[in-house]
Amino acid sequence: MDFATVSPSSDADPFSRGFFADPFPTHAALRDAGPVVRLSRYGIWAVARYDEVYRVLNDWETFSSARGVGLSDFAKEKPWRLPSLVLETDPPFHDRTRKVLNRVLSPAAMKTLREKFAAAADALVDALLERESFDAVPELSEAFPLAVFPDAIGMPPGDRHNLLPYGNMVFNSFGPRNDLFNDAVRDAAPVMAWVQLQSQRDQLSDDGFGAQIHAAVATGELTAGEAPMVVRSLLTAGVDTTVSGLGAALFCLARFPEQFQILRENPGLARAAFEEAVRFETPVQTFFRTTTRPVEIGGVHLDEGEKVLMFLGAANRDPRKWDLPEEYDIARKTVGHVGFGFGVHACVGQLLARLEGEVVLQALARKVARLEIVGAPRRRFNNTLRGLESLPLKLHKVH
Repeated sequence: MDFATVSPSSDADPFSRGFFADPFPTHAALRDAGPVVRLSRYGIWAVARYDEVYRVLNDWETFSSARGVGLSDFAKEKPWRLPSLVLETDPPFHDRTRKVLNRVLSPAAMKTLREKFAAAADALVDALLERESFDAVPELSEAFPLAVFPDAIGMPPGDRHNLLPYGNMVFNSFGPRNDLFNDAVRDAAPVMAWVQLQSQRDQLSDDGFGAQIHAAVATGELTAGEAPMVVRSLLTAGVDTTVSGLGAALFCLARFPEQFQILRENPGLARAAFEEAVRFETPVQTFFRTTTRPVEIGGVHLDEGEKVLMFLGAANRDPRKWDLPEEYDIARKTVGHVGFGFGVHACVGQLLARLEGEVVLQALARKVARLEIVGAPRRRFNNTLRGLESLPLKLHKVH
């Protein structure tokens, strides 16, 4: 029997504005359709259940990242940009770059940053408490990572806002060449040139992550040409995902005030509150893999060279895995969520994102009595990321 002829099929468009506005009904339909579903609009396969997403993430030998983690197949077409030496390579080559980044972004390295990051979070929350109201996206969830992350890299102070459009370009490039992609890359050249410049050793301080990555040239772990590309990969991954994660946490804690009260009573739950927001909203919604050999998923045969779209957001709300997945619960045991990926290609900056999320939420828990949404939130549409464009917020002081 040709399994492919009887596999479930869907005409859903996971790169449409309607889907981005409310992806959850489509997620549920794809999960219910079967372990793997053919997306007829794009001629690709999709997995939306937790078990299958987890399997694909953890089997790099069968489901490769080296042919692109977007819709484009690098074996068949030229990439829009130079592929990432971290995200879009497989072992053994991937192990070289990953080893360097794992050392630079180690738990011990995070400990050295905690005090400085916490002080910056306290200062920002104090300043926002003095305001009647503000937009929490540009003034908190974007402002905080743009303040602390480039310092940790060792970047010079100017033009850091360029990191946002750069990340928007890269994450839009993982989808089709639609309006979102075209709008993102229309003025790409100066931003791309700026990022390339920031990745060079002579632009970076001596005490940041960037200098540590370049130091791997002297040890033979990286070549002189590879080091700036690895710094660039860190710049790509280090801002937008954290911005979306912080925005998700703020949005959740404002919409579910009982959860914020639990956090106020126990600020030690700040890490858990951020982690649950990443599960609940899943800032990185989708990634692709490409099959390296014929493989069977749920009784359906996939040939070599097939694109497989993983719905990370759908997996993180799969009732087959989670109890009451539609509820935001900061006491939930979130171990195993795929919001930061899994396996050899799991998010290399996840410890940094978690640290930033934790110190911001701890500051809010200590200093704020209530988060109030005072205007209509607006979504920011992106082919890969789920985040907010605007979140009008008021912080009520603790009396």
